[in-house]
Formats: sequence, C-alpha cells, structure tokens
Amino acid sequence: MQLKMIALGLALLTISGCSIFGPREVEVITKPIQIDIVQPVLPRPINLKEPKWYVVSDSKIIENCLKDPETQKSNCKLGREDLYPEGYTYLDKFIDDIKNLSSSTNSLYSLGSIGGFSGYVEIPSQMKEPVYALACDGVGTKMRIALHKDNLSTIGIDLVAMCVNDLIVCGAKPLFFLDYFASSKLEVNEASRIIKSIADACKNSNCALLGGETAEMPGHYVGKNFDLAGFSVGCVEKENIITGDNIEEGNVLIGIESSGPHSNGFSLIRKIIKESSLNKNELNKITELALKPTHLYPNLIMQLINQFKINGMAHITGGGLTENIPRSLPKHLAVEIYLDSWQLPEIFRWLQDNGSISQDDMLRIFNCGIGMVLIVNEDISENVKSEIKNNAFECFDIGKVIKKDSESVIYS
Repeated sequence: MQLKMIALGLALLTISGCSIFGPREVEVITKPIQIDIVQPVLPRPINLKEPKWYVVSDSKIIENCLKDPETQKSNCKLGREDLYPEGYTYLDKFIDDIKNLSSSTNSLYSLGSIGGFSGYVEIPSQMKEPVYALACDGVGTKMRIALHKDNLSTIGIDLVAMCVNDLIVCGAKPLFFLDYFASSKLEVNEASRIIKSIADACKNSNCALLGGETAEMPGHYVGKNFDLAGFSVGCVEKENIITGDNIEEGNVLIGIESSGPHSNGFSLIRKIIKESSLNKNELNKITELALKPTHLYPNLIMQLINQFKINGMAHITGGGLTENIPRSLPKHLAVEIYLDSWQLPEIFRWLQDNGSISQDDMLRIFNCGIGMVLIVNEDISENVKSEIKNNAFECFDIGKVIKKDSESVIYS
C-alpha cells in the first residue's frame, strides 16, 4: 500500500511539471569570451612573365603549329585574328554576318534582333482566331552532291522551301524561320554561304529568320560533312484553314511546275550517278540539274488564296504524286492523273533511263516535274492557271477528282 502511494505521488509530480513549487527566477549573466580567429594563408604573389606575340596567317598556320611527338602531325587550333582588326576574330565576323543577314529578313511581326537566348514574334493583331501552323524539315543527302560540287550557295533555299511550302498547304502565311547547322568544325566561308541562302529564301517568302543554332561537333561529323535542318511557323485564320473538306467530285487538279527533284530522292539519285559511266561534262550537267534550288511557292499561293477559293493543296515531296495527293483528299474521294498532260523534265527522264526505274516507282519517289498541286472548282481553273503563269510559273491541268473505288490515285 505504501509503495502504491509513492508511485501515485511521483505520477502527480510528473503530470504537474513540478508546477506546485512555483516558477523559478532565471539569472542571465553576460560576459566576454575570447575567440581565436584563424587567418587563411595568403596566396603567393603572381609571377607574370613577359608576353610573347605571334602573328599567324593562313599560310603560316601549319608550320607554326606544334607537332604531336608521337604522330608528328600538327594539332593547331589557332584562330585568324591577324586577318581582322585588333580583338576581332573570324567568329566575331561570322556572328556579325548572321546578325546582318537576319535583320535583312525582319517582317512586320518579328521583334528585336538575333543574338539573345530566344527570338520574338508578334501575333498578327488583325486576326480574330489565329491558328499556328508548324513545319520542320531538312534537305537530306542533296547536301552530299552540293559538297562534292562545292556549291553551297543554294542549299539554304532548299531548306527554307521544304518547310514553308508545307506550311502554305493549309493556307498559313509563313511568319518566321529557325535553322540548325552542325559540323565537325565551323568553316566560316561555307557556313556564311549557307546562312546567306537561308536569309535570301526567307526574304523571298516574306518570313523572318528569327534565330537558330550553329554547332561544332568534332567526332560526330567527319571531315566537311554537316547537317542542316529548319523549323518554320506560319499563321492562318481558323475559319480559313484549308483542310480539303471542300473537295468534291469533278474538281480540277492544277499542277505547278517543280525546278527539278527539289530535295527528295537524292539517295537514289546519288546511287544512279555513281553507277553511271559519265564523262566530266555529262556529270556536271546532271549534277547541275539535280542541284537546282527548290521552288518557293508561298508568295504565289498566298496571292491565289486571296483571289480564289482553293479547295485543297498538296506539296509534292518524298512519296511523289502517288503518296502526297491523297493526304489532302476526303477518304471517299480519289484522283485521276493524266500523265500526258505535262512533259517529264530532262533530269527525271535521265534518272528513269539510267536507273531502270519503273513508271510506278518514279511517280512514288520523285515529283516528276510537279512541285505543288491545287484542287479547285472547274469553273475557275482557267483563271487560276492564268494567274499562276502571270507569276512566272508554268502549270498544267493534270487531272480531276473522282469517286474512290479502291486506289486513291489512278493514272491514265
């Protein structure tokens, strides 16, 4: 019993927190404390050596480079500062060139200048319900022929055209363009030629070169090999988007000429050229025809859209007429193409003969001379063709829309 009473008393003391004894006064004492501050060891004085200056020109770069003791090969990464004013390098010149080229393409909707972390573009204020259209593409192995012929002055046109020509199929006006250029080592003269051709194509298409990326990737790309890609954005009023839903049986197909293969089928083209026994003159002629820059259609198409009702369009790229036209058709409709309505251009006749390519494969691989197809009502087709020709493009009545049976494209 006594033990229980003691335990109960301890429990009460614990619960009460000893409050039964009343608060205790806390005494605060302040006094100084000696603290030892450790001083870090000061750095030793900098011993500056007398600088040595070297002026290195292109002709002296190799002989002035140190050689690897094992391979005896030069390992020089010197710039070309001697070619420009003091403190101004060849990379500075390249960047300034890009800025100048970009500013020359400025449109009503582009803001600021190139060189920041991003580009800026305004939404067209006059549009009620603006819808953005986006396209991304490259030029494929056409670059290999361009490199071999040292003709890089138009490859940028191909890049822009492959993107903006896709945008306008839905009726979108191209607003701006971005490029991606990557190589093992930046060759300023080559890169400048490419960027200039991109800027020229942007101006021709009334869209701004808003920025891009130029990358050096040694070890990934070999020698002079490089890669080129583009990205473009356009805008169209929502109610004016050309979807192909208005296409009807009896509509007419108007084919607008291409300049050549444009930027498609070049792996096969290169193979045929390689396996053909061509003399120098023949090779020069064929490569010249193959390298013709892709037609830029935006200005023409935007003009036609503003004047006529266009029911549908198809940009004829990889896949040819056979695979691209059905992309714009309602599922219950097909087209009949009249193969005798235009003449197969010389470059395609040569490829077919020397590559032993069947007609079906030609129509499935190449554009065969038709770069863009418009689908319109029959009663306006003559007026549309007249306007196309007024803009220095050749065009043809290449077929009509029919009810689909089995195939989406029938050739006759």
